[in-house]
Amino acid sequence: MDPVTAADWTASPAPDESRWFTVEESSAAAGVRRGITVFAERLGFAGERLGQVQLAATEAATNLAKHASRGEMLVRIVRDGTTAALELVCLDHGPGIADVPRSRLGGYSTSGTLGLGLGSIERLADRSGLHSVPRVGTVLCARFRQPLDRPADAPPRADPPFAGLTRPISGESECGDAYAALAAPDGSVYAMLCDGLGHGPLAARAAQEAVAVMRETALPARPAEILARIHRRLRPTRGGAVAVALIAPDSGRVRYAGVGNISGWIVHEDRRTGMISVPGIAGSHARVREQVYDLPPGATVVLHSDGLTDRWDPAARPGLFDRAALLVAASLLRDAGSRHDDRSVLAVTAAGRG
Repeated sequence: MDPVTAADWTASPAPDESRWFTVEESSAAAGVRRGITVFAERLGFAGERLGQVQLAATEAATNLAKHASRGEMLVRIVRDGTTAALELVCLDHGPGIADVPRSRLGGYSTSGTLGLGLGSIERLADRSGLHSVPRVGTVLCARFRQPLDRPADAPPRADPPFAGLTRPISGESECGDAYAALAAPDGSVYAMLCDGLGHGPLAARAAQEAVAVMRETALPARPAEILARIHRRLRPTRGGAVAVALIAPDSGRVRYAGVGNISGWIVHEDRRTGMISVPGIAGSHARVREQVYDLPPGATVVLHSDGLTDRWDPAARPGLFDRAALLVAASLLRDAGSRHDDRSVLAVTAAGRG
């Protein structure tokens, strides 16, 4: 296979295509609406479809302010290949939804209001997902495809079986973590996550160099080979912790190479298996080793930086690891994330999950 181009990859969005909002007061909905309008118009949304996106964002923010504790929203542009989409990710820390199917019905409300929120968001979005655990919290995701990518008579496109999230440390506009992923024609997935040393623009530069190596590498390639190239490329930078995985469901294997404090996990049912990253810093001193792990049918692979604690338990998140990759990533970012570091998580699931 020739070196892949930028058009073949999904990678973490640029700083000017991603924005987090704190949503704890009703007034926050206006800021979310303005923010999503900027991104939507950049992608060519106009007229009725722009109004639908604005309505969905307003409903999501209003629901968080009315019903949730410590609500947050991410608005971002995600570029998959030559197309782009607008995404909403809503996170909260409770009280959770006891009856998720009923909450999606039009007219249902837990507070005596009209109850347009969840059902209308799902109807307006091209793709959406919801996961909620009572007394823990709710994650809602919605994707709106670029208008040129969604002819009225075309069937919905399948989303890739992976999704990532990044969030900079408080006080920084650029995240020093970045990810990249590719679904290969044979059904395997290449996944890379880099935590640039430190924070801010210099850490972000190192992480983006790792993304660039992924895009320039001729495939197929072994994770150890890719990681060695990243190690050489990061020498003029601060360096960072890096992990590269090749997830091959057909063969039931994961090939994994990691340097530094990137955590890699294989999650199956309510259990998880850790993958080994060796000590070191890519770009400075690193001994690259590749390990091979069994991949049970339907398992999820998770990579995350040390902005997330390792002390998360799949059994405490019933049903989560049967859902779409973005719901997995968002739930872990909320529950395991630390406010004292850049945060990133990349999830690779079995294809076709909703």
